[in-house]
Amino acid sequence: MSALPRNVPASTELQDVRWLRSSYSTGANNCVETARPRSGPAAGLLAVRDSKNPAGPALLFSAAGWAGFVTTL
Repeated sequence: MSALPRNVPASTELQDVRWLRSSYSTGANNCVETARPRSGPAAGLLAVRDSKNPAGPALLFSAAGWAGFVTTL
């Protein structure tokens, strides 16, 4: 079994995604955006990127990994 990908160098590499940001976010682009890739090696993971750099890298989390991250915060 291969390891899950942990990031992509450019979030634009993720196909068929809809990036979302919190309704609490202001228009200042000072937040993160999330997406759920539906295909490719990142399918089923949660992608997270910086809203100030939409073409930049994205981190990829499993559901358990994201829950652990948020709980730790």
